[in-house]
Amino acid sequence: MIPLTRDRVPGVLVFDVNETLTDMSPLAGRLEDVGLPGHVLPTWFAGVLRDGVALTLAGGWAAFADIAADGLRTLLARLAPTADPERAVAHVLDAFPQLPVHPDVVEGVRALHEAGHRLLTLTNGSAATTRAVLDRAGLTDCFEALLDVQEPRAWKPSPAAYAHAVRTAGVPAAEAMLVAVHPWDIDGAARAGLATAWVRREPGPYPSTMRPADITAAGVADLAR
Repeated sequence: MIPLTRDRVPGVLVFDVNETLTDMSPLAGRLEDVGLPGHVLPTWFAGVLRDGVALTLAGGWAAFADIAADGLRTLLARLAPTADPERAVAHVLDAFPQLPVHPDVVEGVRALHEAGHRLLTLTNGSAATTRAVLDRAGLTDCFEALLDVQEPRAWKPSPAAYAHAVRTAGVPAAEAMLVAVHPWDIDGAARAGLATAWVRREPGPYPSTMRPADITAAGVADLAR
């Protein structure tokens, strides 16, 4: 791999949203509100990603909210069987548009935008939710497109998802860079021909079985620098 330099960084940056831009920790409180332990948040979210990707691999499709709701119903049946499941599900999922961005995101996104990079988002979640989050953070005008996987009907890391992003941007894959916190997303984008930047928000190592990122940064502001 030829190392990226300042002159070779792609002009189009495609941002993952959940956990990359958004701080999902407030969801733990919503889980506790409905009788679930807050510590199941990572397990639940990983299960949502697993089931969405599994459906894509099998040639199926379902939206993020529907899969997330199914996972919550299962957890409620096991751990909080006295709860009203539909009301509980709505209470948790309604928090997504209200999630804050990580503290480094505002500075980093604005710096990248002001430096002339074209910014897009690509989420397995909802573009409408992304817009609500970015509106609250005052960042919507920094992004030229807010994308989800509804149109390709394929969850990341399917090549079709990344193809949707670069097609929207009107550039070849090699002229775009995915920015994400999840190594599986980085690996998928790299296999689809994009450059990649791993936002390392946790101290764990990058998996040796996946294609490495071109750039590693501690946050979005660090990436901009």
